[in-house]
Amino acid sequence: MRDLHVDLGDFQLERGDVLRDDRVTGRLYGPEGAPIIIVLGGISATRFVADGGRNNRGWWSNLVHHGGPIDISKFQVLGYDFAPDSDSDNRPGCITTSDQAARLKALIDSLGETKVAAVIGSSYGGMVGLQFARSYPDALGQLCVISAAHRPYPIGVAWRGIQRRVVRLGIDADTPEAGLKLARELAMTTYRTPEEFKDRFTLKENGCGSDEKGASFDICDYLGSRGDAFAKTMDAPRFLALSESIDLHRVEPEDITTPTLLMTAISDQLAPLSEMQELRDRLDGPSELYTFTSLYGHDAFLKEWDAMAPRLASFCEGLLDG
Repeated sequence: MRDLHVDLGDFQLERGDVLRDDRVTGRLYGPEGAPIIIVLGGISATRFVADGGRNNRGWWSNLVHHGGPIDISKFQVLGYDFAPDSDSDNRPGCITTSDQAARLKALIDSLGETKVAAVIGSSYGGMVGLQFARSYPDALGQLCVISAAHRPYPIGVAWRGIQRRVVRLGIDADTPEAGLKLARELAMTTYRTPEEFKDRFTLKENGCGSDEKGASFDICDYLGSRGDAFAKTMDAPRFLALSESIDLHRVEPEDITTPTLLMTAISDQLAPLSEMQELRDRLDGPSELYTFTSLYGHDAFLKEWDAMAPRLASFCEGLLDG
């Protein structure tokens, strides 16, 4: 594996902002010269797609590995860090999925490649994949989109709007980490399903409610732990930009001619089945919708390895056949 860097200088964004001294960063796995598959995840995902090992840094290592469904013995896999960078003071107010696709194209160009075999994108990464297919059809062989549609679903926009207001309240109170923590707790209730929470938690009370914090229950403790973990890896300005980027996402499916595989859990609340069906029906190129059941809702793309693996494996084998 090796890291890639492309310096774009002052990169003009679609809605008028500028990324100052923008550096695009990716990570490439697999044998040199093999077909390239780009793998993109949600807003928390990084270029560390298949590292595995300590700290579980390789967020899709269960699917991307030697001999796996996405086989890095046969393919090069390119991971990518979405802008803006947490380690920089360069924070645009507004970045779009189209901007992310343009930065990704610059990374591919730096490799001297005119075309990649596929983009496999989940959640926010699926939105970026759709924009890439729309903007650069000649640079892409096939597209796989998991748990993402051509536009955000209204209830998701509402939930994320609340999350951003919570984060801004935290910033105003000089406690941005507390705002991020609460926003993530709310987000987890939209990623997962009520059925999972019913099966998983007993509503065991962990505290009598005699102090100012009130009663605590096992489900709340779980959400709190997820919020704490998120606040350690995401900063408030970056979250605000990426969360808004989801809500700004729009692409006309009729503009996409790339052969496309859509995948989704039918329990997904953020990219519901009806939206995925509409996307399939409106795409201008060959398309297929593959569905599976899951208690994990939108988070199925991070949990349901066995459900996704066979179809991803056949998708990748098709790339070699083509």
